[in-house]
Amino acid sequence: MHGEESLLQDIGLSIIFATVLSHIARVLKQPLILGYIIGGAMLGKEMGFELVTNEASIELISEIGLILLLFIIGLEINLAELAKMGKAMFTLGILQFTLSVAFVYSVFPFFGLSIGSEKFDLLYIAVALSLSSTLIVVKLLQDKVEINTLSGKLTVGVLVFQDIWAILFMGVQPNLNNPEILKILTSVGIIVLLIAFSFSVSRYVLAKLYKACASSPELILLTSIMWCFLVCGIAGEAGLSKEMGALVAGMSIAAFPYGADVISKLIGIRDFFVTLFFVALGLKVPLPSLEVIGLSSAIIALMLFVRMITIAPVIIKLNKGVRNGFLTALNLAQISEFSLVILALGAGFEHITPKLQAVILTSTIIASVLSTYIIMFNHNIAATFERLLARVGISDQTEETGKVDPSGQGGHGGHGGHGDGMVRDIIVLGYFRIARAFVEYLEDLSPSLIKRIIIADYNPAFKEELTNKGFQWAYADLAHPDSLSHIGLHDASMVICTISDSFLKGTNNNRLLSTLSKLAPNAKIILTSDEPGEAKKLVADGAQKVIIPGVITGEFLYEYISRGMRNNEREA
Repeated sequence: MHGEESLLQDIGLSIIFATVLSHIARVLKQPLILGYIIGGAMLGKEMGFELVTNEASIELISEIGLILLLFIIGLEINLAELAKMGKAMFTLGILQFTLSVAFVYSVFPFFGLSIGSEKFDLLYIAVALSLSSTLIVVKLLQDKVEINTLSGKLTVGVLVFQDIWAILFMGVQPNLNNPEILKILTSVGIIVLLIAFSFSVSRYVLAKLYKACASSPELILLTSIMWCFLVCGIAGEAGLSKEMGALVAGMSIAAFPYGADVISKLIGIRDFFVTLFFVALGLKVPLPSLEVIGLSSAIIALMLFVRMITIAPVIIKLNKGVRNGFLTALNLAQISEFSLVILALGAGFEHITPKLQAVILTSTIIASVLSTYIIMFNHNIAATFERLLARVGISDQTEETGKVDPSGQGGHGGHGGHGDGMVRDIIVLGYFRIARAFVEYLEDLSPSLIKRIIIADYNPAFKEELTNKGFQWAYADLAHPDSLSHIGLHDASMVICTISDSFLKGTNNNRLLSTLSKLAPNAKIILTSDEPGEAKKLVADGAQKVIIPGVITGEFLYEYISRGMRNNEREA
């Protein structure tokens, strides 16, 4: 009875400290995971108040959290969506991890850093530094509304591939002590069989079960958890890790339509156990010595360097843009919670030293804090790298990626021309949602107007699509007036920016209006704003017209409903 009371007290303290520290992390704009880990550190005996006395029981419960965490990650790995990303995404996903592991494994010994003496320490360091944090990245990109940009999609694609690489590594972890090729092939074969079994049962059995209990949310939740632990048990009996089974169980559900419904019902219970998992990690955080902080700083510096050299050059080579290359690399500049999982499993297999686990955990915490600010200012940092590369001739503004030359002629035989004497005097800044809809309307309703339009954007990935439709694409970074001065603004009759301040990076419509008024003195300037008050101010400052998407949508709904009511009255 005393043990049960102690366990309940430890769980209660863990939740209290994790919650309080998470609120502090939120106020400081840090990832919540940081609050969980620091909460655990404050409870533990290493550097805290020694309030948790039943650490083993907390770890046991946290293992359930780990299994549910990996189950959810599996649910979010949709193989069908992955296949739609194309060859470029597959190339990036494969090269990022393999090049990163190879580089760290080869270079790390030359740093002269002594972390441990176990023979697998170097391998675990290489794998840990090659994985980025899905939890942190997705949350921060969603907050910045960048998840659906090209760099956002590339970032998420790399994260999905990293999860798959982690799954494969976890599959061979148990056999690292005896790395015989036959045993490794056997493990891979068992993984394939487990995946085939799970997907078959999910398709032919689970689908019918979910359909039968669709009206009972609690039964859907219970069925999902049952499936997770059933596959975990099968994986354990087959010589694989239970965590591996959880991932496969999640992936087998994600492939079918009911995956999203399962996530929505499981996410609450998962968060409770995941909190305890990271609190348990915090309990192990040692009192940071100068040596540990020094080692962690060196590891973080190496990780940042590796991200830059294994991601940006590949994206640039794939013609996805210099800016997008650096943005993706910066977005992924942290160490994954998956790395902590792999290290925890490695410690259980006695593959690594406790010192290595402590150093990587410290590095993860520091990198999480740094990553928050790196992603917050990712466009400014990427622009700096972009300008440095431009000095050595590597730029999006090359002939291959659609540069409009300083004269504004764009190589079309006349100022802003298209080779047929037509002057391109309408310039659209930014190719985002409204601009894309505008392009579709032009194609359908007024194709002759296409020959008058230049679409300026920093993303060269759209160049081929737009030029094939008859538009002229030009490179422009709206945050930097220098890039705007080379796209023919001086002779424009109309300049349109269809991006509101919520989506503009490094500038806003007010500063943009000031720049455009100087560069296009004779043009009618049309801008976009989310707020009517801001729209009035822009008009007062010289904008010809300001689009307010919310107001337009409201007008459309009013007209649609009014028209329907009038039609009903006539029929009556």
